[in-house]
Formats: sequence, structure tokens, C-alpha cells
Amino acid sequence: MLNKLQVLEDKYKDLTEKISDMEIINDQKVWQKYMKEHADLEPIVNKYREYKNVLNDLSESKAILEEESDEELRELAKMEISELEDQVEPLEAELKILLLPKDPNDEKNVIVEIRGGAGGDEAALFAGNLFRMYSRYAERRRWKMELLSASDTGVGGYKEVSFLIKGKGAYSRLKYESGVHRVQRIPATESGGRIHTSTATVAVLPEVEDVEVEINPNDLRIDVFRASGNGGQCVNTTDSAVRITHIPTGEVVSCQDEKSQLKNKEKALKVLKARLYDKALSEQHDEVAAERRSQVGTGDRSERIRTYNYPQGRVSDHRINLTLYKLDQFLDGDLDEMIDALITEDQTKKMTAI
Repeated sequence: MLNKLQVLEDKYKDLTEKISDMEIINDQKVWQKYMKEHADLEPIVNKYREYKNVLNDLSESKAILEEESDEELRELAKMEISELEDQVEPLEAELKILLLPKDPNDEKNVIVEIRGGAGGDEAALFAGNLFRMYSRYAERRRWKMELLSASDTGVGGYKEVSFLIKGKGAYSRLKYESGVHRVQRIPATESGGRIHTSTATVAVLPEVEDVEVEINPNDLRIDVFRASGNGGQCVNTTDSAVRITHIPTGEVVSCQDEKSQLKNKEKALKVLKARLYDKALSEQHDEVAAERRSQVGTGDRSERIRTYNYPQGRVSDHRINLTLYKLDQFLDGDLDEMIDALITEDQTKKMTAI
């Protein structure tokens, strides 16, 4: 580990010189590339330097203890050695985490798709609850949210809804939300007071650039139709809604949120690219079983990951056996405690697999 850290520090020093070189600064494309590499290395290099300083201070204190005859100085050295030794193990653990391979998608924006599952209208209402939960979470982290498409039930629920969340590290935190979410509660329509169980599926897809997914226009069938549901004066009177079918895979994306046919087409293509990219990633993961086992969850939409129990006011994540008794706050977007625990578990499993 120490050899690898030293190599990274040497590379960081070299990059520091390069980003200060006027010749390189004048070539903005190269300079920006070096700046990104430099910024990526900075956290681990700073932590490594902190670790080296602790080891150096520890070595000096031990030398004082061996060489010094003054009892007062020896006691001070002993206290310092104890304090420094307490710092070594946590710093080593942090360095190991920083050395873990990074998910190349972690810094990307995300497209979130929520669909009502088993449970009819109650499932659609729960999908609406999840939509609000992620909207509030985005607000708390000062991320921007943009609705892509929605099929509402007219009573506050959604058959399906998809939206884009823009923010630094959005995928790194929300990627653990993919899967089946289950709710246990008494529906408003239940006269007997019985608890019903319903589900909704959540898919979290990294937003992709055009260079990452190439789509042959000849592989697309694009249909336009008249938008339905609530909207502005012209939303129901013009063929503004767009449905795109990717013929090779059978993926179908519809968008009718905008009044402009062009904007609906752009949004639908954005979702389609994200789905195709996610499909390609899933196929890669299937080929590397060991890598899948090192994850907290497979990200499979059929995997039940969490239960929201209203009568008991609790939310339980089944992947890490964590239960929080603060359902109201959780549904209001207070997700960080759960997400932090999922990230920690994921990192622990990856470190064990190394």
C-alpha cells in the first residue's frame, strides 16, 4: 500500500508542476485534463502526507523515550506516543478506502425512474411518496431536479415518473436506491383498518454523454401523438408528445411533459441513452460475478431492498439490516444516515474482497 501511495504522491507533484507551466496553461484542453487528475489525487495525497507526519512524529517521540533520562520529558513522550498510535489505524483505514477503485459514474447526474408495482392505486400513491422523498433529498443537497415524464393517476399517485437530478456526486449516493421498495400501511380506502403491502420499483441510471452511447438513427422508430392529462392550452390540441422505440432492444420511451415536440424528443432520447447504458453495465456485471458479490446490492430492479412500515414508523433496509425509527423524516428527504451506512458497507465489502 505504501509503495502505491508514494507513486501517487510523485504523480501529484509532477502534475502540480505541469498545471503551473505557462506552455501547458495556454493549451486549455491539456491543462483542464491535468487539473482534473490533480484534483482527483489531492484528497488521497493530503491524507497520505498526514499519515506520514504522524509516523514521523511517532518515530521522534519513541527516540526521545529511548534516549532521554529526564523523567518529566519521558512521561510527555509516552503521552504523545499513545495519542499518535491512536491515530495510525484510523488513517490507514481511510487510506485503504481512498485507494479503492472509483466507480467512473460516481460524479454523474442521474435519471431516476419510479414505477408503481403490486398494489394498484395504493402502489401508485406510494410511487408518489417516493418521488416527493427524492425531490426533498435533492433540495437538501442543493441539487437541481428536472421532470422528464410522468403518468399520474389524478389522485396524487404515479403509474410511473422519471426525472433528472443534477448535482456533484448524485450517482455516488443515489445508486444504492435501485430496487423494489415495499410499503406497509392502512390505505385511505380500507374501511376495516387492515394493513396492506404494496410495492414500487426504483431505477437509478447515470446520465450519459453522447460519446458514451452511440445510437444509430436507423434503429429508432419515432411516433408523435397528442398528449393526454392535465396541461396548458395547447398540450392536448397538438401532436407534441413523443414515443421513441429502440428497435434492436425493444426499449420504449415516451415523453409528453413539454409543449414542444422537439423538447419532448430530446428528453426521451436522454432517458433512452441512460437505459441502454445501464443495460450495457448490467451485462458487464453479469460477466463478473465476483464483482457483483462485492456490492451491497446488485442494483437489480427485482431485488427487494427496503420496507417502509407506517404503523411502526420505521424504515428498514434489508441489504444491511438497518432499521431507522424516523419514517416521517426519511420520507421528507432525510436519507443521509441510511445512504452513509450503505456506502460504508459497500466499501467494507470491497476492501475485504481485495
